Amino acid sequence: MTVNESAPPSENWAHIIVQALKDWDTSLIAYVPDISIHRVTSIIDEDPFFRLVSATREEEAIGIAVGAYAAGRNAAVFMQSSGFGNSINALASLCLPARTPIPFFINLRGGPGEFNISQVPMGRATVPILDLFGVVNFTLTDDYRMDRVVDGAMKLCHANRQPVAICLTQLLHGGKLA
Repeated sequence: MTVNESAPPSENWAHIIVQALKDWDTSLIAYVPDISIHRVTSIIDEDPFFRLVSATREEEAIGIAVGAYAAGRNAAVFMQSSGFGNSINALASLCLPARTPIPFFINLRGGPGEFNISQVPMGRATVPILDLFGVVNFTLTDDYRMDRVVDGAMKLCHANRQPVAICLTQLLHGGKLA
């Protein structure tokens, strides 16, 4: 797929995610604050359908989401790829064995346009780690057919009763500015 470098990222991507969460009755959103996902979390925060829970660490966000699911409420987790490194044990020892259908929305750092060199190693390692653990994942670079990809990922997540990762790149959301 060719990337149109001159076109600014669409704001549509955030609304697509919010609609998919609603369509799949995913009302509890645990997250670690990050400017790149702020467009999504600000929409969620203003919508009474959702309960947005800020966590201090990514493994805490996973614990909150697993607890919500155990109590009968669908949940999702939003995090940055550097924080995904913090959450690997919670994923491997809690989410996977408990067969918890939680979609992870991961802001994938370290790609085109990255200004912070410390973000590159974990950004590059995130997808291979997900693959190593058998977590189905999708990487989004634009909003073309994004609605179908996110809806399909949510369906797979719930049908398989396993977490699924949806990686959001800087090409999709515009990234952080230096």
